[in-house]
Amino acid sequence: MLLGKIKKLNQSFYRRNDVVQIARELLGKILVTNFSGMRTSGRIVETEAYAGVIDKASHAFGGRRTRRTEVMYGRGGSAYLYLCYGIHHLFNVVTNKKNVPHAILVRALEPLEGIPIMLARTKKKNMDYSLTRGPGNVSKALGLFTRHSGTNLLEDEVFIADDGFELSSEEIEATRRIGVDYAGEDALLLYRFSIRGSKWVSVKSK
Repeated sequence: MLLGKIKKLNQSFYRRNDVVQIARELLGKILVTNFSGMRTSGRIVETEAYAGVIDKASHAFGGRRTRRTEVMYGRGGSAYLYLCYGIHHLFNVVTNKKNVPHAILVRALEPLEGIPIMLARTKKKNMDYSLTRGPGNVSKALGLFTRHSGTNLLEDEVFIADDGFELSSEEIEATRRIGVDYAGEDALLLYRFSIRGSKWVSVKSK
């Protein structure tokens, strides 16, 4: 359950230029969904930054534009969801200004609200760390699907909030992104951020 008052992140948070810095700052923030009166939320413990047209790991590398990725070219502050391996719906946060396709993948959460709802959605009888560990599990537990791509994160159905939780620089770990070996030298970039020691993080650093 959430403790204390939360404040929804505003437009200016998302519309900054540095996607890597925003990915760091999303750690500790709270991702909330509210569908048909079913509210679920979790604290973000792992993110990955994707730097658009110059990033070989990004769906928008080289200025690629498709029906799926068009949302990435919109103004920061919306959701980008895509299907991975035909199974997993992955939730990303679009950042920066219009026509700069930066995005941040939310890879893991620590559950806060609506845990019984999350268990029902994931068909789990008991809670364990796999509930929201890994980006596919995040979306499944929070009820997020590709149909939510383009959702405005400044509204009430899906949003990210701050409850005053703070992290020191020593508590944040920067490592390589997961599953982007195809990106060559860009696969070596330290664009994945996680809360050091969190048991909800999807892949432990080597």
